[in-house]
Amino acid sequence: MSKSVLVPLATGFEEIEAISIIDTLRRAGANVTIASINQDLIVTSAHHVKIIADSLLKDVSTDSFDMIALPGGYDGAMSLAKEELPQQVIKEFHQKGKFVSAICAAPIALHSAGVLKGIEFTCYPGMEGLMPGGIYIDDQNVVVSGKVITSRGPATALAFGLTLVEQLFSLDKAKELAAGMLKSCC
Repeated sequence: MSKSVLVPLATGFEEIEAISIIDTLRRAGANVTIASINQDLIVTSAHHVKIIADSLLKDVSTDSFDMIALPGGYDGAMSLAKEELPQQVIKEFHQKGKFVSAICAAPIALHSAGVLKGIEFTCYPGMEGLMPGGIYIDDQNVVVSGKVITSRGPATALAFGLTLVEQLFSLDKAKELAAGMLKSCC
């Protein structure tokens, strides 16, 4: 059975993180849907790169997805944390026991949805003060706490993507991908 991942994008997302997530998961064979939380399919990143989403988040049925993966970028992450629809979707994934993941500033959206309460997480250094109630881990690039996966920032994006592959598929699949990408893994 094919695995499906939802990647919501908001204006101001971090492009290295988004593309690393999308590319790594697609290389693994996941069906990745890029969903704009805006009213338009074109979403502008933090550094003015425009990505065309596959659909609008409001038009996506979340039932068929196994994971949600949130790229960071401060402005994008704050939109994911403050806007009602992305918050509703994050809560739904978490309540259904699906994988919920975020990198860089995006764990703030998980915090807003109540996902980080009492669990270990990491994020971009300095953001942790905005997320009381979770257990901040500052010495790991990627932290896996059950079905919640978090990472630190742009330089950890590939490791984050490979960890998502490991959690969704297997360690062997992540190692296979890493070898093909000339990256030591896992």
